[in-house]
Amino acid sequence: MIVRLIPILLLGVSCSGAGFEEGQDVPHKDRLIQENKRANRLETLDIRNYVARHGLDPVFTGTGVAVHLVRDRSGERIGPGQWVVLNYRVELLNGDTCYASKPDAPSGFLVEADDVESGLHEAVQFLSPGDSAVIIIPSYRAHGLLGDLDKVPPRSTVVYHVGCVGVERP
Repeated sequence: MIVRLIPILLLGVSCSGAGFEEGQDVPHKDRLIQENKRANRLETLDIRNYVARHGLDPVFTGTGVAVHLVRDRSGERIGPGQWVVLNYRVELLNGDTCYASKPDAPSGFLVEADDVESGLHEAVQFLSPGDSAVIIIPSYRAHGLLGDLDKVPPRSTVVYHVGCVGVERP
């Protein structure tokens, strides 16, 4: 009987947690906040330098995503709940290519529903079918502090070169 209770007791003790409780101070909280603000300022400067270096004239959203239309076709803008199909290339600010769609195999996702960068969901809503754009997504709207644990390094801005092939309502 006691042998059966040991795993239950161990599970209970291990789940009790040793983390921070609500209202408890995080060590060095102010310093961490200041460092994060500094990193965000540097990232914004890097994005502005990229824009200037490449002669872009983007629209900056309230969240820091930059959208530069290379080709602007007339038509209805993409909206939430639509299935958008894109040809794309994802780069870092230094020009290294991380990912790209295959030449004859564009990729699609459901706007504001699928698991892609939140900044991409926001940016494609500036596009119409047939448009192409350069989309610059800050790390906090892309892959965040950790990157994607594959090709996008931690805290990296990503640059999407996209062509909108089409849009469908599901």
